[in-house]
Amino acid sequence: MGLRLAEVACRLANVKAGEMIGNLPESTVEGIESRLGQLSTTVPRWMVNHPLEPIVGDSIHYIGPDLETRRRDDVNQMRMVRSYRGVRHERGQKVRGQRTRSNGRTGMAAGVLKKAAKEAAASKEGAPAAAPAAAAPAPKKE
Repeated sequence: MGLRLAEVACRLANVKAGEMIGNLPESTVEGIESRLGQLSTTVPRWMVNHPLEPIVGDSIHYIGPDLETRRRDDVNQMRMVRSYRGVRHERGQKVRGQRTRSNGRTGMAAGVLKKAAKEAAASKEGAPAAAPAAAAPAPKKE
């Protein structure tokens, strides 16, 4: 829940917004919780996090773990339908139209590796296997 919606809930329950919840009596806390349950009917549609629920047809404001579950279900629905956004979610790419040419590159090395850096990495990988053999002294010839 954001700051604006929290302030609206406090105004609806007639509580000061700066008051600590531990200092409030239990009846006031229950009043705030009941107001949060009715939030989708008391605030404008643009303020809730699901303004048009396709299954129910109403505007609903999800709180806590219900919000996480609902978002996961929405993404899974887009994947099952194979919509453009669902495919982008599956591939781990940007979903909302951002550019991907220069930004959002994950899972690969950044920049261009030079030849010396590649050789150093190759010798570093081969060095641990060769180190024990080189540590043993060679017998002296007389």
